[in-house]
Amino acid sequence: MGWGSECLPEEAVVEFGGDKRSPLVSNQLKTTHTSLIANCASTASDSSKDETPIELRFPAFPTVVDINQIREILPHRFPFLLVDRVIEYNPGVSAVGIKNVTINDNFFPGHFPDRPIMPGVLMVEAMAQVGGLVMLQPEVGGSRDSFFFAGIDKVRFRKPVVAGDTLVMRMTLTKLQKRFGIAKMDGKAYVGGEVVCEGEFLMAMGSSE
Repeated sequence: MGWGSECLPEEAVVEFGGDKRSPLVSNQLKTTHTSLIANCASTASDSSKDETPIELRFPAFPTVVDINQIREILPHRFPFLLVDRVIEYNPGVSAVGIKNVTINDNFFPGHFPDRPIMPGVLMVEAMAQVGGLVMLQPEVGGSRDSFFFAGIDKVRFRKPVVAGDTLVMRMTLTKLQKRFGIAKMDGKAYVGGEVVCEGEFLMAMGSSE
């Protein structure tokens, strides 16, 4: 006899779902079932409030400096040009660049064949290239200067970057010693709004001639 039915006369016990249970239990089950249906319906209603297709919900990054302009500023070329677009640019102050990470990037076959992850050193290199855009100041007709790593400090890799990610990199000038041609910059890289890499960059400016 079902739970609670021992308190009832035999004729009060009913069949429910192939088992003998009291009307009290059957009512509780029916109430729970109805509540679950109501909750599911509410969730479905909430998800259907925004009927805009997902591909139209999110605005694209702006293009402040396109790839052709980047190629005019930076000396890097395939396969080592790691900035596809600049979406915010304050020459001599800061820049935000993006790198679209795809499975066709030439480093993925070896890093790693079974689990493609963007190498950390290339994340740092991509950030440094954004830093180069900050310092090379194309608004005055481009620069004939080159920049070189003089040091990297406090670099941390927070999360892996994989094929399909959009790497968003912000580089900000924090100190410039013009006499010695040394620039210090803070850098952070994001995927989906989360920091994946950060560090302090020291760059040396030098003439390419």
